[in-house]
Amino acid sequence: MTASAQTAPVLVRADQAENLQDGALSLITLLTDAGQTGGALTANKATLRKGSPGAPAHFHTAATEMFLVLNGSVRILLGENIVRLEQGDFLTVPPTVPHAFAPAAGADAELLVVFTPGLHRFDYYRLLERVHRGEASVEEIRAISQRYDNHYVDSPVWRNELADA
Repeated sequence: MTASAQTAPVLVRADQAENLQDGALSLITLLTDAGQTGGALTANKATLRKGSPGAPAHFHTAATEMFLVLNGSVRILLGENIVRLEQGDFLTVPPTVPHAFAPAAGADAELLVVFTPGLHRFDYYRLLERVHRGEASVEEIRAISQRYDNHYVDSPVWRNELADA
């Protein structure tokens, strides 16, 4: 389905959005997936509490990932650099650029995260929750990385950033 195939607006009421626990200190609120937007985009809200490890270093081959900081402060790995974003800051990460994100040291963060074109990612987030609950293994995440265009990489820069926090 192409983005032009979308025929109706997508409305997600806050009290009807699916919330997933992705670690003890992070929550993912599912907003809209590629199937609902005709492939145009996928969107979620990430709520990261102080001390959350956030998302590990990874890249996407097909989608640009966008971040809007709704509240708090976040640090983001961009290739080999760390940038800090504050409330209201916006960032796009093009395909193949390694990136990671976590709340800034001592801070909470709330982010709107959008992928374009849209990817069917909601089942990926549900798998992350099952891993957090001990109902699935990290190996299952690795096994489906191609399917969800989420490719993990080792980043000494990111490891050092998290260790210094």
